[in-house]
Amino acid sequence: MTQIQQNIPLRQYNTLGIDIVARFFAAFTSVDELGELIENNPNTGIAPLILGGGSNILFKDHVNGLVLKNDIPGLSVVKEDADRVYVKTGAGEVWHKFVQFCLHQNWAGVENLSLIPGCVGASPMQNIGAYGVEIKEVFEELEAFHLHDKKVYVFKASDCAFGYRESVFKRKYRNQFVILNVTYRLNKKPVFNTSYGAIEQELERMGVQDLTIQAVSQAVINIRTSKLPDPAKIGNAGSFFKNPSVVVALYEQLKKQYPHIVGYPNTDGTIKLAAGWLIEQSGWKGYRHGDAGVHERQALVLVNYGHATGQDIYDLSSVIMKSVHDKFGVELEREVNVV
Repeated sequence: MTQIQQNIPLRQYNTLGIDIVARFFAAFTSVDELGELIENNPNTGIAPLILGGGSNILFKDHVNGLVLKNDIPGLSVVKEDADRVYVKTGAGEVWHKFVQFCLHQNWAGVENLSLIPGCVGASPMQNIGAYGVEIKEVFEELEAFHLHDKKVYVFKASDCAFGYRESVFKRKYRNQFVILNVTYRLNKKPVFNTSYGAIEQELERMGVQDLTIQAVSQAVINIRTSKLPDPAKIGNAGSFFKNPSVVVALYEQLKKQYPHIVGYPNTDGTIKLAAGWLIEQSGWKGYRHGDAGVHERQALVLVNYGHATGQDIYDLSSVIMKSVHDKFGVELEREVNVV
């Protein structure tokens, strides 16, 4: 059986590099190990905290309970037909490793999601997305372990209630399930999505003549590395805030006052605004207080320059949210999970 350790530092397990300690800690690589660890939880009064890649989490304080690191491996084709391939992937696999696997096999669908940090298990939980593509578009099903009744359940797309960076696992079933594996539906014939962001300009700069999923992936990687800091070099959790949506009337009012405001129409008739633009226009880009700051190239990213506490980062985010609301009348929401 996997041993439960005590008083384990979690700095290396969260990309913001917050230096906190878990009272109890263990990693698991199978549903059987997970079940045993839950049975032997030394702090039964506190539900275990499940940790994946740690790329979308903000620890405000030390964790008094049990932290379980999801390291379930696996990449396998479970079925295929003339047009599609279905790949089952362990929740502990690194997301970009899975993307590279698909690219190597020439299977399309996730190339726009290249270089997103974190593990596979977080992809449906967050409904991760980038450059015009969300995980729900390639999601087939997942298996998840219920922490209370200790049974494995299968979730189809309709069960997950996917929304913008949302699913049932973030709200309705928060802290109730552990995602074990995810099956994705990839296309053998690519349908390219290059209209979002700067992908077309980057492909042109790269001199791409014949469009491939590998070229789209490389364009996305180039853009991300030019705009976003490497968590291995400076602590960050990627986009800290969601892009907010507003009613058309408010957008039109803001457009008159701020002609350069960035907005995209949603299918529900609202307008999605660029949170990074709002934050930058509120004067926060490049701001630093102690070791907590706003990245100099991307205002959507909060950074830890070395020794910021989780509370430092949280307090900075609160001040930014109030500032944006005071200036634009728009409510920002944190994308990261605050613990």
